[in-house]
Amino acid sequence: MKIALMDSGIGLLPAAAAVRRLRPDADLVLSWDPDGMPWGPRTPQDITERAIAVAQAAAAHEPDVLIVACNTASVHSLPAMRARFEPGLPIIGTVPAIKPAAAGGGPVAIWATPATTGSAYQRGLIDQFAGGVAVTEVACPGLADAVHHADETAIEAAIASAAARTPDDVTTVVLGCTNYELVAERIRAAVQRPGRPPLVLHGTAGAVAAQALRRIGVEPAPAAVADTSVTVLLSGREAKLPDTALTYAEGRFLQTASPVR
Repeated sequence: MKIALMDSGIGLLPAAAAVRRLRPDADLVLSWDPDGMPWGPRTPQDITERAIAVAQAAAAHEPDVLIVACNTASVHSLPAMRARFEPGLPIIGTVPAIKPAAAGGGPVAIWATPATTGSAYQRGLIDQFAGGVAVTEVACPGLADAVHHADETAIEAAIASAAARTPDDVTTVVLGCTNYELVAERIRAAVQRPGRPPLVLHGTAGAVAAQALRRIGVEPAPAAVADTSVTVLLSGREAKLPDTALTYAEGRFLQTASPVR
């Protein structure tokens, strides 16, 4: 079994780690685009062209399923990607976890890139799943890029800026960019207000990993024997996991769990 994941950058690490925990016996292909990132400021057409190129690099390794572990690519490019690769290669998109977040009653804040914030796609999810719930869309310029480069100063500044624009009464934060899951606890600490109930964070890594397995008719088997590898593709070039990826627990877990070839 081989499962591929793609993103503009290292935001695919949380979903990859989730897949590895559910199926230690699956080979992984991690494909991202250091030559073209960040994707957020690009036009939808440009994002789609980059996403298809990164997906094509992964598809060349003949995976059983491809996870688009990128909210921006999912918002702008899923129809084109599915038209290009399905049915031969099932495509799993990443949708901001607005539905489960709104089910808690709110108020809810959605932290996302400027490209996703205010998009018709995200507004449609809010209208569909969050009727009657107070929802604040919080754009987080620079945070995804800072996380990708493991730039501690920039991460701290971007989180502080977004937290200052998050209403004090928010009980739930949707992490609407996969990169943000790598700094989830730092986001929690910045948004949690004294005397308020513990903040609930909603990411997507576990959900997309489980959906990928369902799509190919495979059950989770966390006790399976691992004799697998991770293939890393950087704008189509085979490489090792960059040092920046290893600054995060998810990257270190993948490096330890499977050799990178």
